[in-house]
Amino acid sequence: MSSTLIVIIVVVVVLLALAVVVGVTLNRRRRISLTEQQQVEAERKPRSKYQAGGGISLAPGGATEEATEPKAAEAAEIAEAAEPADVAAEPEPAAESAAPIEEIEPIEGRLERLRGRLSRSRSAFGQGLLGLLGAGDLDEDSWTEVEDTLLLADLGTATTQEVVDTLRAELVSRGVRTPEEARTLLREVLVAALHPEMDRAVHALPHQNGEGVKQPAVVLVTGVNGTGKTTTTGKLARVLVADGRTVVLGAADTFRAAATEQLATWAARVGAEVVRGKDGADPAAVAFDSVKRGTESGVDAVLVDTAGRLHTKTGLMDELGKVKRVVEKQAKVDEVLLVLDATTGQNGLTQARVFAEVVDITGIVLTKLDGTAKGGIVFQVQRELGVPVKLVGLGEGADDLAPFEPGAFVDALLGT
Repeated sequence: MSSTLIVIIVVVVVLLALAVVVGVTLNRRRRISLTEQQQVEAERKPRSKYQAGGGISLAPGGATEEATEPKAAEAAEIAEAAEPADVAAEPEPAAESAAPIEEIEPIEGRLERLRGRLSRSRSAFGQGLLGLLGAGDLDEDSWTEVEDTLLLADLGTATTQEVVDTLRAELVSRGVRTPEEARTLLREVLVAALHPEMDRAVHALPHQNGEGVKQPAVVLVTGVNGTGKTTTTGKLARVLVADGRTVVLGAADTFRAAATEQLATWAARVGAEVVRGKDGADPAAVAFDSVKRGTESGVDAVLVDTAGRLHTKTGLMDELGKVKRVVEKQAKVDEVLLVLDATTGQNGLTQARVFAEVVDITGIVLTKLDGTAKGGIVFQVQRELGVPVKLVGLGEGADDLAPFEPGAFVDALLGT
């Protein structure tokens, strides 16, 4: 082969190599340019907020406590939760979703507007009790009927006895003789049994940490599958957005793909952001990433939908404790809401006791408190746990989550 041909081949190879290098460089710059353009457009896009006055009382949590040095086992949990390669949790803004951002009903007066759904409960409480108490002097058989009516309405033995004792004493001291007087007395006694002085504010507003830096409120939503836990998380996000707040949702119910997709849909409907992981990922890891994302983006609240679990499964309950421990290494948990199905009666109370042993429950959300529920479970749950019922679900509509107001609730039961 002549030297001239060799030179030509070398020149061609060099030119081809230069062309490849130039092409890769230009392509890389183009991708960077597109990314920067997308970021600018995202920053320019305004957030949708819906203002609504009154309604569910929102309050900030306490000052964030400084994280203590973790023990060896806890350190392993935190290291596992913080490893992105295992979790693959990614924030998913809902702005580009096909689902339009919806208008949200005003929060104020929701319980009043939805009171008709307590019709079956009203028949147990109102018609039965008022019929007996308004008849004048009651004999022992009549008082037995009063007790039976209260027990059938799920008030529980202790609350029933307390209410009956108070009614017997007040009927005599006040000289009650008319149905109107009986109704007034019964209302007062039932409202008092619900302890209206309890703090029913949902602590889902931001607060300052020890260094004066804004810290989002962290709310864990717990409960067994089927109680409406994920739906409640989405509905609470709507309440916060209606109050002009920004929210990050954490899809930590990783054992149910449907739950993750459901929460993403709720997020899209209000223009919120959702952090999710791979199917079957560690729930504590997703919760950890959700709080981290919320803190970095400066939102007002992070709502974490924890993995649904049967209260009889010890291992799963231990996982719930792990979620709370891992989250608290970077932020204080301001609220732990336990979602209970009001139609389950005593089984719901059994669930509540077990959950309360694993995490400090700060509030109860009673769902399905409509025509299929007896209503008296509200009294029993509060007495059993010493924790206030803060929210009630009265239907399947997106805005059917209402603040629990003892007076309005009793009025609905009595039909006043």
